Amino acid sequence: MWVVKFGGSLYDADSLKNWLTLFANHSSLVVVPGGGPFADQVRQAQAQFGFDDSTAHAMALHAMEQYGRMLCGLQPGLIPAADAEAIYRTLERGDTPVWMPLTMVLSDETIEQNWQVTSDSLAAWLAGQLRIDKLVLIKSVRLESDKLTSDWLQSNQVVDPQFVDYVRRYNPQAWLLGRTDHQDLDRLLRGEMGELSSRVVKFNLAAATGDEMS
Repeated sequence: MWVVKFGGSLYDADSLKNWLTLFANHSSLVVVPGGGPFADQVRQAQAQFGFDDSTAHAMALHAMEQYGRMLCGLQPGLIPAADAEAIYRTLERGDTPVWMPLTMVLSDETIEQNWQVTSDSLAAWLAGQLRIDKLVLIKSVRLESDKLTSDWLQSNQVVDPQFVDYVRRYNPQAWLLGRTDHQDLDRLLRGEMGELSSRVVKFNLAAATGDEMS
């Protein structure tokens, strides 16, 4: 089983259809949608009207659900799923669940309600709740090295500020893929680790901040 976080920045990617077709063709993954342009609207509204972070957090969860429902509307076989029961039921039918996070996240008072925790950290959190030990982040990112640090990830805003802590807490194996790496995801899902391109980064975040990833 895999948790696959699909970045909101890929909503206009030329490869969007390839990604969605791949998700629908694999019955062993749960898709976590980013916020995309819907979350950008929340940020703009907060800047304009000045409402608090907890309100923005709830609105951003709605933004994830909007993006997720858009993905489902674009690809048969992708099904919205709001909780563990719905996720497992969808998988049993042979479809691919796209997580609707609002209810599960707001019911956990330990999750910070601010911009420190976004869909990156929530994907790691969901992997922990479902006891899934493999996590992939798909982002519009250019990797400058095959040896990256957690400091680099956060200073370059590749992940949200709490992501490293969430990965260490739930300890999934985790990979980072770029905007056009759908073939590499297919290889990962098939267990063809030796065929991955050099662009794919596997995180190793168990040690202290600053340790390398390979």
